[in-house]
Amino acid sequence: MGMSVIISAAKAQDAEQVLKLQYLCFQREAELYGNYRIDPLVQTLESVRAEIATNLVFVARLGEEVVGSVRGSAEQGGTGQIGKLCVHPRLQGHGLGARLLGAAEAGLADQRSATRFRLHTGHRSEGNLRLYRRAGYAPVGNATGQDGVLMILLEKEASAHAYVTSA
Repeated sequence: MGMSVIISAAKAQDAEQVLKLQYLCFQREAELYGNYRIDPLVQTLESVRAEIATNLVFVARLGEEVVGSVRGSAEQGGTGQIGKLCVHPRLQGHGLGARLLGAAEAGLADQRSATRFRLHTGHRSEGNLRLYRRAGYAPVGNATGQDGVLMILLEKEASAHAYVTSA
């Protein structure tokens, strides 16, 4: 490729690229569950803009193209919520998801004083579950999302060892 993928905070002007990438990436999840009404596929551009304005949103860029993103927010009590982690299909399998996850964790710990991280993924999403286990997350329960998909809830302490990749 000749270029390095750079991870940085999302800017307001990234909202449209983030939403398009999210729509592309979550097609596989929708197919896996036979449900094309999952939250990432029905999110509006306005709500992505609002997330960028109020939460921690990180993007991975290859030149000017957004090729990955992740969101983080903080709850009272020190829990950082991480969600909508996605990497462009042509760049999956090279450690970019782990790098984005690490950026969200570091941002939540440093900027929002998170002491614990929580995320969720669908129960059939084996690749996601493998990534989260390697990053130190452990299942703590499950819940059914508004879209009807059974979600596995995972957590880890902020001080837990994170999966580190050289990619």
